[in-house]
Amino acid sequence: MIPDTQAPVWHALGLSDAFEVLASGPGGLSDGEAQRRLAQDGPNALPEPPRRGLAGIVFAQVRSPLIALLLAAAGVSVALGDHEDAVFILVVVAINTLIGATQEYRAEANTAALRARIRTEARVRRAGAVQRIDSRDLVAGDVVVLEAGDRVPADLRLIHASLAQADEAMLTGESLPVDKAELHALPADTRLAERGNMLHAGTLLQRGRSEAVVVATGSATAIGHIARALEAPSAGLPLIRRLDRFSTVLGVVALALVGLVVAIQLANGVGLRETFFFAIALAVSVIPEGLPVAVTIALAVATRRMARRHVIVRQLAAVEGLGACTVIATDKTGTLTVNKVAARRLWLPQSGMLAVEAGAALPETAHDLAQAGALCNDASLDDGGSGDAVDIAFLELAGQAGLDVAALARTGHRLGELPFDAARRYAAVLGAAGAGARLSVKGAAEVILPLCADPSLAARALAEAEAMAGDGYRVLAVAARAFAEVPGGRSEAALEAEVRGLDLLGLVGFIDPLRPEAREAVAACHRAGVEVKMITGDHAATALAIARDLGIAERADEVVTGRDLEAGTRLGARAAERLARARVFARVEPSQKVEIVEALQARGHLVAMTGDGVNDAPALKRADLGVAMGRGGTDVARDVSDLVLADDNFASIVAGIEEGRAAYANIRKVILLLIATGAAEVVIVLLAVLTGLPAPLTAVQLLWLNLVTNGGQDVALAFEKGEPDLLDRRPRPVDEPLFDRLMLRQVAIVGLYMGVVGYGVFAYALSLGWSEAEARNVTLFLMVLFENVYVFACRSETRSLFRVPLRDNWWVVAAVCGAQLLHLAAPYIPGLRDVLEVSPIRPEVWLLLLPLAASLVAVVEIDKVLRRRAGARPVPA
Repeated sequence: MIPDTQAPVWHALGLSDAFEVLASGPGGLSDGEAQRRLAQDGPNALPEPPRRGLAGIVFAQVRSPLIALLLAAAGVSVALGDHEDAVFILVVVAINTLIGATQEYRAEANTAALRARIRTEARVRRAGAVQRIDSRDLVAGDVVVLEAGDRVPADLRLIHASLAQADEAMLTGESLPVDKAELHALPADTRLAERGNMLHAGTLLQRGRSEAVVVATGSATAIGHIARALEAPSAGLPLIRRLDRFSTVLGVVALALVGLVVAIQLANGVGLRETFFFAIALAVSVIPEGLPVAVTIALAVATRRMARRHVIVRQLAAVEGLGACTVIATDKTGTLTVNKVAARRLWLPQSGMLAVEAGAALPETAHDLAQAGALCNDASLDDGGSGDAVDIAFLELAGQAGLDVAALARTGHRLGELPFDAARRYAAVLGAAGAGARLSVKGAAEVILPLCADPSLAARALAEAEAMAGDGYRVLAVAARAFAEVPGGRSEAALEAEVRGLDLLGLVGFIDPLRPEAREAVAACHRAGVEVKMITGDHAATALAIARDLGIAERADEVVTGRDLEAGTRLGARAAERLARARVFARVEPSQKVEIVEALQARGHLVAMTGDGVNDAPALKRADLGVAMGRGGTDVARDVSDLVLADDNFASIVAGIEEGRAAYANIRKVILLLIATGAAEVVIVLLAVLTGLPAPLTAVQLLWLNLVTNGGQDVALAFEKGEPDLLDRRPRPVDEPLFDRLMLRQVAIVGLYMGVVGYGVFAYALSLGWSEAEARNVTLFLMVLFENVYVFACRSETRSLFRVPLRDNWWVVAAVCGAQLLHLAAPYIPGLRDVLEVSPIRPEVWLLLLPLAASLVAVVEIDKVLRRRAGARPVPA
């Protein structure tokens, strides 16, 4: 047996168990030997990713630092006998958990519904007879029989192949079908995309038939190595990291302030119970109890908006990820391109080079070429197309030339044919043409052109073919020869002798064309300050041609290949610098995609990775944000991604960036409202402690402010529409905290103003001889009014509140009216009146306090004007 350390390479190249079978003949294993190997090696199925149950989803909702702070506050409240506080806090935790768990459970269910687990049957030759078995029962040494359209059930070494071509796009990113043949052993460092003697598990035999020996199953296959790579930890979502840092800082601030108050109170000889009463009140002020619910709702709202724009969110916290990314590392095949071969260039002897647009009519000079390509063809356009991808593209080209493809198939009576094979590198069909015949030929330009009658024309065409190939096109030549009489010999050997003296009809350049919206989407990403880097398993020339068309890259030195990456590991800093400048990564292996993502992250980028194939899955998981294709993507890619594009449209990424930035902006608005009003409450409490006054507000009153009157308002902010310039803002720095300097300035100004004014009203009421309950009642009402006013100012961090139309978010208006009416009604509700210790507000007091609260508008507007005049940086997206 081969050592375990060498097994992956040997298995991949078919140099181990393959030799056992080749030495013993193509009869295959006996059933007994197959069962023995299966029992010895164990199940060969790929490991499936673990599924989160409802309990796991719920646990994920309650393990954040902010929830831990809330639970700790509830515990302290219970210990001190303040059960009302504890109930309020626990209700908040329960609501947040219910909303978040429901959303993520639905996302998991939707993903499971999309997942069609492929369990194929395989036809194997055992003991000389062909039988069907479940592909999971294959063992190394089995001989598998495959025909066109079959899914490859394991990694196979070819022992016989007839016109075999495989679609390996999902594994290697190669958009064109790959020729396969029973070649000699390949070098040990042969790359996955260049193993012409291998068929790999999960790929599709698109054309021909073959027999091949199983050399690797399950986790030992190429796709199995990728599956094992998915066991590595993910980078974690950026919003979760920012919220965790914010919660940690908030917890430290809360503990520091509580410690300060306790120290001051005890130093002044205040009793222990009253001291703890102040401490609890201060802790309730600092901790934004309504934040978890508001953030969850903001993300849920954004999730629905993104779903309407074809972006499915698998985890709530992933909503804002695209808005935060600084680099999108995107797969090419199936993401930027349509993953379909199409003719996009023609070179005609009479008129030179022509660009072919999808669905556009071809000039009459191209009709002979299109007809010959359709006659020398074994594909069909029925049911969306079947047969070789290039043959289908030739039929579509004939349709653009105005030819009746179905009629050609009926009337183009074949007198003989030369099928394409890897040695010949061309195909030819002899068809009836009046009293004579016509030979239609298509194949590799370097093979067909020397067989043409006009050497000078052939030389000119060869130069054009090389130029087209340099632009990333797969080039085929089309030629024909007319016979006055039908040739007598029609065997393959006889027809092959007639393939000479051909009339060159032209060259056809095939490529996997761009998605129509991709170019504009890439430009929109650049406008938003987001770099786009292409990562593909395709050839460098093809990748650069697509990148030029998209506006991603222009020069060849902006392309780095997988070979370059391997060499770069020995070149140190110089290679790292080239890696940073590169915009296209071509012919890369799945493991190298992960290296590229990690290198970009190491340089301070927040990376979003898009892809659809199994080969993209490890990088999708390792990126800060994984984005998979929903229609054409594989189950593996969807399973490890945070977002799924339901329409496989790269343009939806731009919509995701916009909605992600809007969601993040709304979260900032919610935090600004909660922290600023909380800071005002802290100022009131601290001023009362420092001046020896009783607590201006009880803990329950503070909870009422934070959870009830302000609770509806912060939720209403979650429904704000995105501001007009979101896609024109630069991405925020990766290391920028959620609570940045701009927010700190706003909180300081607003919190101090509201706190000082609130404290002044409380102290003035006491000086008039009012009772503590009466003074608290009027102070509490003033704070509610302040919240009602400030929520309108929070609708934009930069624009005047008078420039943000109310019609854009009627929820805010409704929330303000509801909060005001609820507080005015509280003194008349039995039970609630006693818990809050409130009494009705007289109309004259209401009229006096309203202008005082409205003065906050002037404070906020003046600050915004001063910042604009000072040339403050735009708020990052």
